Amino acid sequence: MTESVFEELRKFVAPEIVFGPGARKLVGRYARNLGARRALLVSDPGVVRAGWTGEAAADLAEAGVPASIFTGVSPNPRAEEVMAGAAYARVEGCDLLVAVGGGSVIDTAKGIGIVSANGGHILEYEGVDRVPLPIPPLICVPTTGGTSADVSQFAIFSDPVERTKVAVISKAVVPDIALVDPVTLTTLEPRLAASTGMDALVHAIEAFASNAHSPLTDLHALQAIRLVWPNLLPSVKNPRDVGLRTQVMLGSLEAGLAFSNASLGAVHALAHSLGGLLDLPHGECNALLLEPVLRFNYPSAAERYDQVGAAMGLDLRGMRTKEKKAALLAALDHLRVELGLDASLGVWGVHRSDVPELAEHASLDPCAVTNPRPVARRDLEVLYEEAL
Repeated sequence: MTESVFEELRKFVAPEIVFGPGARKLVGRYARNLGARRALLVSDPGVVRAGWTGEAAADLAEAGVPASIFTGVSPNPRAEEVMAGAAYARVEGCDLLVAVGGGSVIDTAKGIGIVSANGGHILEYEGVDRVPLPIPPLICVPTTGGTSADVSQFAIFSDPVERTKVAVISKAVVPDIALVDPVTLTTLEPRLAASTGMDALVHAIEAFASNAHSPLTDLHALQAIRLVWPNLLPSVKNPRDVGLRTQVMLGSLEAGLAFSNASLGAVHALAHSLGGLLDLPHGECNALLLEPVLRFNYPSAAERYDQVGAAMGLDLRGMRTKEKKAALLAALDHLRVELGLDASLGVWGVHRSDVPELAEHASLDPCAVTNPRPVARRDLEVLYEEAL
């Protein structure tokens, strides 16, 4: 077989998934089936207040699996939080991880698993396929419709010393079980629902345009766009509508399966750098940066972006290339503004003097590698400047 054939090969990894209202209630059954003696239940204070953490702990107890609860998780999870969680899991004798929360909680649980199984410091595992030993069994109950950490082989952590975000990309951090229950979205406050929903949309768009896409990831990416685009704004306005939340949660799941296997692009590279340096909210960064990046990428992936527009329901027939791009950008801008995610980077306190350092960190992010158009450091600087 020639080398060119190998270059066309693509792999696809995913956990066991249970989707639908009530899926979260299976956590005890799966923990028991895995033979766990004690679970480390990772969550955060907001999810605790919503009641989902206590519910999971009760389900585990009923199944005969006691839980030790760790909630020291920040919105952009820090390396030291992972290390504290791993130390706690060791003291408590936990042999199972259960993550109930959004992407920060799930990534923290992944990091705890890496350190528990392999030792050392979590930052030592930065990069692709650098986790030698499998982590303990991991059950995820996502409570946001956007990050899809519950199905991905990505885990992102902040290094507060270097003020960067590091990515750990490994099959070892793909969860064993994802219990994806749209009912958990009914307790999201509107801004978080909007920003995580936009994160899902960006996942789908970047995965579809990625230079590592495949027929399998294309199917999931386009379906994610079809689900998230028409349902996100109505679901934010009607938070208790489980039907709308179901469509968004399913779209988030589809997007996660796509990006986990196709990777992402410059939007995420830029957003990760902002989160690491300035601790800005990830979903809102993605929402703001999507349009300038798409404008930059369009000449190199026009046909792919036209398919994105079609999945959004835009009628691009008979339009010239310039008109198609303008229509797509206008639609995305309208949704972002309607969701209330219209602040600029300048409003968030980003200064022009921050741009060189931000661009340097973004240029080293693995997501930049799969951007459909090669992106140099100066390109990244210009993209930040457009978003100020």
